Amino acid sequence: MTRRRRWILSVGVVVVLAVLLATLVRVFAADIYTVNQVSMEPTLNDGERMLVVKDYPGAHGVQTGDVVVFDGEGSFDPYQGGPSLSRSLERIGHWVGIGSPPGVYVKRVIGSEGDLVVCCDETGHLTVNGEQLIEPYLDYQISPATPASEMSFEARVPAGRMWVMGDNREASVDSRDLLGAPGGGMISQDRIIGRATQVIWPWGERRKLEGDTQ
Repeated sequence: MTRRRRWILSVGVVVVLAVLLATLVRVFAADIYTVNQVSMEPTLNDGERMLVVKDYPGAHGVQTGDVVVFDGEGSFDPYQGGPSLSRSLERIGHWVGIGSPPGVYVKRVIGSEGDLVVCCDETGHLTVNGEQLIEPYLDYQISPATPASEMSFEARVPAGRMWVMGDNREASVDSRDLLGAPGGGMISQDRIIGRATQVIWPWGERRKLEGDTQ
């Protein structure tokens, strides 16, 4: 074998190993997702890219305050059935860094299994198991006149599910809108993709997500 062929073979092996390693990291450890919605403003803005860790919920379990990315098919979106060309193209686009896969949502966990989530107390705050929920990530001051949610509700979260809401309460489709649907607004934890921990792009907007509990 000539020196040129050995060099080409070595480069090829390095490239294959690098692609394999990157694939393993993105599948099992962490991935990058693009925000394609305004429901999490001001915490996350449309078009920003966030780092999503896959070792979630892990030993800590799903915690109030966590920002989670999940597959909304069957809850926020209708079931799509088998694969389609458009969905395949969207998933390929995510893999190469263009957008996020179809039906992917990012919301904040308000309550997990066993929690009683109520809106709102006399001060306008959400309560979880009778304890007032302090939400510094909202872009307004909670008060009786400006409550944490305009919609009143009381929900007990069953095992294996979670109650999620967007930080931009007026522009968020979330568990409140699914109260009359099967599951009562609760998202199955089996649909979780991972926990969003920080914004990594644009470069000048890099930051850890406020309210992150882990």
